[in-house]
Amino acid sequence: MKKILVVDDEENIRKLYKEELEEMGYEVTAASDGALALAAMDAAKFDLVTLDMRMKGMDGIETLRRLKEKDSAVPVVISTAYEEYKHDFGSWASDAYIVKSADTAALRDAVKKILG
Repeated sequence: MKKILVVDDEENIRKLYKEELEEMGYEVTAASDGALALAAMDAAKFDLVTLDMRMKGMDGIETLRRLKEKDSAVPVVISTAYEEYKHDFGSWASDAYIVKSADTAALRDAVKKILG
């Protein structure tokens, strides 16, 4: 079973993404900030990471950089409510960019496209 790490400081988004991705057949681990995400990466290998951009402490761009240092091959889907990050050079290391919504179709499509 493929493993996905969901990184978001909003508990309701973590729960929503976890439920949706588990229904798709993935094993999901959730982290509420960048430091916890990095610790999760030390503890397990993930097939994909969804990553929020605006979080307390370490922001998404810094988290993305550090995640890629740990595993340069792990695909990352940026999931944010802020479109301006799409044009941030630091976000270009991601494999997909989606705008957060209660409708998880964009998330499901991005995950299916990346993981098959």
